[in-house]
Amino acid sequence: MLEENIGSFAGRTVPVRATQSRVYPWVVFCLMFGLMLSDYMSRQVLNAVFPQLKSQWHLTDAQLGLLSGVVGVMVGVLAFPVALLADRWNRMRSVVLMALFWSIATLGCGVAEKYGHMLTARLLVGIGEAGYGSVGLAIILSVFPASMRATLTGAFTSAGMLGSVLGIAAGGVVAARFGWRTAFIAMALFGLLLVMACAVTVTEARVKRHARCQESVPHGVSKSLPKLVKSLFCTPTLVLTYVGSGLQLFTAYAIIAWLPSYLNRYHHMAPAKAALSAAVMLIVSGVGMSLCGIVTDWVARKSARSKVTLAIGYCFGSCVLLMIGMRMGPDGAQFAVLAAGVFLAAGTWGPAGATATNLVHASMHSTALATLTLANNLLGGAPGPYVTGMLADRIGLLGALQWIPLVSVGAALAFACARVTYERDLRRFQAT
Repeated sequence: MLEENIGSFAGRTVPVRATQSRVYPWVVFCLMFGLMLSDYMSRQVLNAVFPQLKSQWHLTDAQLGLLSGVVGVMVGVLAFPVALLADRWNRMRSVVLMALFWSIATLGCGVAEKYGHMLTARLLVGIGEAGYGSVGLAIILSVFPASMRATLTGAFTSAGMLGSVLGIAAGGVVAARFGWRTAFIAMALFGLLLVMACAVTVTEARVKRHARCQESVPHGVSKSLPKLVKSLFCTPTLVLTYVGSGLQLFTAYAIIAWLPSYLNRYHHMAPAKAALSAAVMLIVSGVGMSLCGIVTDWVARKSARSKVTLAIGYCFGSCVLLMIGMRMGPDGAQFAVLAAGVFLAAGTWGPAGATATNLVHASMHSTALATLTLANNLLGGAPGPYVTGMLADRIGLLGALQWIPLVSVGAALAFACARVTYERDLRRFQAT
């Protein structure tokens, strides 16, 4: 199989020494997973308090969408340079500094006095979160074998969905009881506690002792920064994977941002109950992301292209189910169909992350994953909530949510093209 020999260049698998702890990699995973939870809790708590902010500051849906989308803009713009710096400097120290920054910025959201203050604080949250997903995942991948990449990518990034759940659910409950400001402050304190634990436990020296791949650039391979960066776009498969993943996340982020408001307006749920109901859907999405990654690694043992084929299926499946669900009446059957669509909505993360890291050298994994994050945010995270809000101002929120899933068709087409070129590009990469 093609992917069995990836370690010869894209992260050399080395024998595990007898003195290596098999527990420490999972400690690393848990702490990175926890920080990913904090990342998205700080990001998505805003969506739980949309009704309160709209009422208190008399905001339009487009303004609310901008508060959510500005984080995606900053993450998208800065993810690449931040991850590149972390790859060239120190990944572990970078993670601690990023988490400290976004936690303090979240405190700023809690003391905002007007819309302009909140927009600035949210922009700073995005700056702090830029690059974390890619750098944190690269740290995890460095201490596990290459055959687990889709599984680990799906499991780690599912923390984003679960963090969204906790941010929306806990944020909605805290805001209903203590006010929306307290909700932001609680998320910030959780992040600061994790920062202290990570700073003590996950150090550069300890991670290197447990590394499963050689991250120094091999002899004969150019160490020139421009050439290393060029390798991130050197194959059609990589570019198509970035585009497909970003377009699919457009739908996922739009659903995440507007589901509580949809339930509040069309199911006539109180804000706190709407937040809890939306949290259930996001749990389903997080579980789906993890299971899709596991299935992808299992199926790809027989065929390298299978991971891309599955990504196509996830795109089409989520599109059909979400469009049907948004056209059904507000009853139990609708929730079941929407849950099935949400289960698949972010399932492409595992296949996309594995594909990206399989085609670049291990020393550039953070930067490759940041490029994927850049596409996910510029094509998905930033425009998804904002475009949905703009459509909602014109045709209503329900109308907007009924048509937004069609973006997944474009994602499926991009992955279909990547499927054609994947094995060829993988062979060329291994031969370099």
